[in-house]
Amino acid sequence: MTPLDKPLKRELEVDGQAYTLTIDPDGLKLVAKGKRNGISLAWKDVLSGDAGLAAALQASVTS
Repeated sequence: MTPLDKPLKRELEVDGQAYTLTIDPDGLKLVAKGKRNGISLAWKDVLSGDAGLAAALQASVTS
């Protein structure tokens, strides 16, 4: 396996909207194209099953 030691960025489209997905050693971040802020999830939240709760909480704080 190749270690994840630096950020990996990919562009994806969801319902006609472009997003940038960044995967790094700390977790992942999904940001609408052209924006600075998005949704971040730490790997520990994903592994513990708290990913949905963490995303909902972050979305409610940033909105």
